[in-house]
Amino acid sequence: MYDLAIIGAGPGGYEAAAYAAKLGKKVVLFEKNEVGGTCLNVGCIPTKTLLRSAKSLAECKDAAKYGVTVAAPTLDMKAVQERKQQVVSTLVKGVRSMLKNAGVEMVFAEARISGRGKVLADGVEYEATHILIATGSVPMAPPIPGLADSAQVVDSTGILEIEDIPESLVIIGGGVIGLEFACFFAELGTKIELVEMLDRIAPTVDSEIAKKLQSGLKRKGVKFNLGCRVTGVDGDTVHFTDKKGEEKNVSADRILNAAGRKLVLEGVGLEEAGVDFDRTGVKTDEFGKTNIPGVWACGDVTGRLLLAHSATREGIVAVNNMFGKTDRMRFGAIPSVIYTHPEVAQVGATEDELKEQGIAYRKAVMPMAIAGRFLVENAGKSGTVKALVSEEFGQILGVHMIGGECGEFIAAAAAMVEMELCVEDVREIVFPHPTVSEALKETILHI
Repeated sequence: MYDLAIIGAGPGGYEAAAYAAKLGKKVVLFEKNEVGGTCLNVGCIPTKTLLRSAKSLAECKDAAKYGVTVAAPTLDMKAVQERKQQVVSTLVKGVRSMLKNAGVEMVFAEARISGRGKVLADGVEYEATHILIATGSVPMAPPIPGLADSAQVVDSTGILEIEDIPESLVIIGGGVIGLEFACFFAELGTKIELVEMLDRIAPTVDSEIAKKLQSGLKRKGVKFNLGCRVTGVDGDTVHFTDKKGEEKNVSADRILNAAGRKLVLEGVGLEEAGVDFDRTGVKTDEFGKTNIPGVWACGDVTGRLLLAHSATREGIVAVNNMFGKTDRMRFGAIPSVIYTHPEVAQVGATEDELKEQGIAYRKAVMPMAIAGRFLVENAGKSGTVKALVSEEFGQILGVHMIGGECGEFIAAAAAMVEMELCVEDVREIVFPHPTVSEALKETILHI
């Protein structure tokens, strides 16, 4: 008899397992593939490893701006892929070691809820007081005629394995996945066309910042077809209709399906167990509970935020509550980053959201160059920090940035939003000098 059985060993599942085990609980963790889930194996880590190589190539090309002469740089895609695999393997071993040292029992098999407090895996039934569903998500294949039949089409998992640099690439989808790969291949010299159904890219990003990101990617050579609906794929050609309803098409060596992700809800035993769910995810409350006592859920499968760090926090919240420590999930201060060059980082409400909610606010938009370190590190480049505060009390409601590696200090803004700090509170926080993060403080103090 286990205290906790977890289905899925992604960031939500494995962190929850290790945490519960360290609390002295008997934990069994099921995973049909490899620990680390999408993020570690075919998502966050491998894509950022590729992007780092592209950034190095770009830095070599820009070296003259810093007084350094570099011969014509080239990128060895095979070597890049080998490094990517080394990074992933090292981190997977680290997660396995962490789980082992914590005392978590691992079962590498597909698992499903088979009854009240029961999980079936590889023909063996396991009993547990609590069950945590953390099955994550996979690339979604929209019902576009010809998409599944074309040899040129790859999804976000498949494109991670290519060892050739395509001369041209069509990307279907202007969300985070599509934008990061657009940046990567554009910096390698690939001709990029992106087709997006909405009138804008990055729909969850503050619109002002999203426009700056689009402009930056255009300068890298990315062509955007916005407000366009893909009607079919024929071999190496993507057919779509534009805003006016006119039929268009574009051909390329490769086609990336970056149209989104599908939650893993099938084969988990949710319906048989009576768990409340639909295509948007498993329904949970702020404590991680489902409608069935003893059954909990965290991460992508809940459909709230498809972010590894959110999944981790959701898992910890669920473990705390199932074992007697009151905790709750708050989604208003979860930061997010798009790892393009430059990065985009944000936390809290966007300006559009505040307008829709009728919340009175003040804002400041400042160049990152107000921090001397930004000029040192980013010759010839620009960056922006946007801060939003409440009109009445000056409480920090949202921070949105583009430029450099702003993802490295968005956590500071997340703490401000989470702790409901006001402008005067930030005045008392000492930021190290010289750092790019000083641009965050200076922007807030300009409100």
